[in-house]
Amino acid sequence: MLEKILPNEIFDILKNRVNIKSINEIRLRADKPIVLAIGSQRIFLGERGVTGNLKEALISSKTMIEDIIFRASECSIYSVNEQLKRGYLVTKGGIRLGIGGDIVEEAGKVKTMTNFSSINIRLPHEVKNCSLSAFNFLLSEKGIYNTLIISPPGAGKTTFLRDFVCQLSERNFAYNVLLLDERGELDLGENGNIGNFADKISFARKSIGFENGIRALSPNLIVTDELGQKEDIDAVIYAVNSGVSILASVHSDSIESFVKKPHFEEIIKNKIFKRYVLLSMRNGPGTLEGIYNENFARIHL
Repeated sequence: MLEKILPNEIFDILKNRVNIKSINEIRLRADKPIVLAIGSQRIFLGERGVTGNLKEALISSKTMIEDIIFRASECSIYSVNEQLKRGYLVTKGGIRLGIGGDIVEEAGKVKTMTNFSSINIRLPHEVKNCSLSAFNFLLSEKGIYNTLIISPPGAGKTTFLRDFVCQLSERNFAYNVLLLDERGELDLGENGNIGNFADKISFARKSIGFENGIRALSPNLIVTDELGQKEDIDAVIYAVNSGVSILASVHSDSIESFVKKPHFEEIIKNKIFKRYVLLSMRNGPGTLEGIYNENFARIHL
């Protein structure tokens, strides 16, 4: 899919002079150098491949950024306006474009985004077995512990969730799994594998996806990404009270930072999550820093 949204000259350099599979992000800012995120490294893209020399870096333009967004929308900006209002656009195969520009509001609500000025193209990766170091710690005698994956942006939490679902299937854990894919990033479509026992609801807010999914699909486990809003927490509590286990993620760089996040007081106080898995970028995306129980006592590493 990347070749369909990038200008030919950019894609050809990535294809022939850079290992595309090693790239986590491609950042384009109007009249600024193109920057690649490879592991924990940030480096420029030049005509000969990656470079640390600013003078050799390729410069992206506002026109280039607008063209990429137009291509990613399959030539219909109007059709993806609901995504644009939330600041991103997701292509087939799970490539996510975080978009910078001008927010247009009307009557206190976001109407659209215009005057695009930057893009962060996040490339999804299926990293086989990346969840195995934590896998057994998340299993209980009755099923799956309610588990929250904690990591800073880009540190592998979505990849972890995706692989965990795959591992359940490969080990023939016949749980009905609901993949609540709010931003279209969890399922890689034809390029990925969500296993033999998973259903999917995409592009729905968690409050809607949890309620509809539980009613219609009777999941044993709901897997979802990036809890943050109060309504997300309410949806988790609703699911747990309905007898459904939760595997989710949240942005934070430490346990200490996580416990200070707004909206999470109730689930921490009531010990909704029985396992917390902390990931970092220390040795590259997905570095396991520790597994903790509901009291935040370390039980692994």
